Amino acid sequence: MTNPDQTPEPRQTDRWLEPGKTNLQVIYVLYLASFVIGITGIVGIVLAHLNSGKSEAWLESHYTWTIRTFWLGLLGALVSGLLMIVMIGMLLMPLVALWVIIRTIVGLQKLGRNEAIANPKSWLL
Repeated sequence: MTNPDQTPEPRQTDRWLEPGKTNLQVIYVLYLASFVIGITGIVGIVLAHLNSGKSEAWLESHYTWTIRTFWLGLLGALVSGLLMIVMIGMLLMPLVALWVIIRTIVGLQKLGRNEAIANPKSWLL
């Protein structure tokens, strides 16, 4: 039987759910995995939005980068899908995928070196 005067210890969450470097690594990996398992990108963007605004400035640059990578990549994929009608989308879709992959790898590399993203609101790299 438990002592009624004892309060339970607060539940400790996993580090990968909390804002920070580990969480960002998970988001980047989820983005890359979305090319194989489509739904993981959605999980990544949810984590990014939930944790944005809750950490140090250099990490915030990565949250901005990941959020913009997802939404701009989705926009590019939708435009490419529409342009499939005139066959231009066949060329554009792989370029959009390459753009997302490169931005994700650049983000992972900078995160591994504890560097901020220089211009997180950039459309390019």
